[in-house]
Amino acid sequence: MTSELQARLADLLAPKYLDWLIDGWLMTLWSTVLVVAGATLLGIALAAARESARPGLARTARVYLSLFRNTPLLVQLFFWYFGIPTLLPEATLQWLNGTHELAIGGWVLARWPSFEFLSAITGLVFYSAAYVGEDIRSGLRGVAVSQRAAARAMGFTPAQVMRHVVLPQALRIATAPLLGQYMNILKNTSLGMAIGLVELSYRTRQAEAESWKTFEVYGVATLLYIVAIALLEVLGQILQRRQARLRG
Repeated sequence: MTSELQARLADLLAPKYLDWLIDGWLMTLWSTVLVVAGATLLGIALAAARESARPGLARTARVYLSLFRNTPLLVQLFFWYFGIPTLLPEATLQWLNGTHELAIGGWVLARWPSFEFLSAITGLVFYSAAYVGEDIRSGLRGVAVSQRAAARAMGFTPAQVMRHVVLPQALRIATAPLLGQYMNILKNTSLGMAIGLVELSYRTRQAEAESWKTFEVYGVATLLYIVAIALLEVLGQILQRRQARLRG
């Protein structure tokens, strides 16, 4: 954010509340990056399993999709936050909720995230992968069968055919729907507020409850969400132009 924009926002809200909103916005962006990465990797595995010639793998993938696509995301987040801890040993749960740091020479390089953060990211990854995987599967089906046959004729193993020939083309085909899913992921992070994830929606409720400036707080939060979506759209356009140049 530019200094001019910050100055304009400061006219609407006290710096304290602006800092809260920006902190929440950064958490939303960071959560989105992690969920996008995790859901894409898991989605690729699900798409490959669905297209597998092994009935067991394909059946397992279908059960996964049915489970995670047909239950509300909020219920899934509650399961990861309230349900999973009841299955864990007490010592493991205490370690997960404890404070851990990676430090070298007095410099803290990383801190162990909160259990709320871990639960939210895990729930969002497993939920989003069910949708991302289907988009990738559509891309896989868009690759011509002759491409696979040509690669096999050149001596590629089935795994090499998928990795080097089919998957790169499938991801290019699925770029547009995947970008839509990534935008949904960004918006779905707001549900993490229900289990204590301190993202933008959480900070918005916090700032509104203390400042009583409902219009200003939610106006700034809406602007920040729009900026985040715009960033994704710009990245998507850059990626699509790059793909068009490579095809050219």
